[in-house]
Amino acid sequence: MITPLILGFAVILISLIVGGVAVTSAQVARMQLYDVSDAAALDAADAIDSGAYTGGVGDTVPIASRTVAQTAAAYVARTERPREMISWTIAPGTGSPDGRTAVVRMSCQARLPLVGGLISALGGSVTVHAESRARAGLDLTP
Repeated sequence: MITPLILGFAVILISLIVGGVAVTSAQVARMQLYDVSDAAALDAADAIDSGAYTGGVGDTVPIASRTVAQTAAAYVARTERPREMISWTIAPGTGSPDGRTAVVRMSCQARLPLVGGLISALGGSVTVHAESRARAGLDLTP
């Protein structure tokens, strides 16, 4: 015979397991999004903007916000999205604040296993954000 105490402990244990799986899934989605935003930022940092050479070459590759956004969008478009992610997008703020650093901001909607049905009234997913920065330095030694 199952006592109310054992039943209560079982419900708490199952809730902790399901919650742990959901939190772990959100963290994995976040790390996957960081991987893509890091790679897009590195790709964008190497995208030289011809209009940026007006002042000469300094110690970094000159880039422009428009070039960073276009390069990052092209990189994300050719990258396969993990199946846990419903969608992903380049977020506002992607660009180059100083003409030397590529900043890529991304967001995605990630599915949460086991609890997706429970939170379907809230959309069944969680929004994850990532921001990465990269700068391509130049070695000017002969």
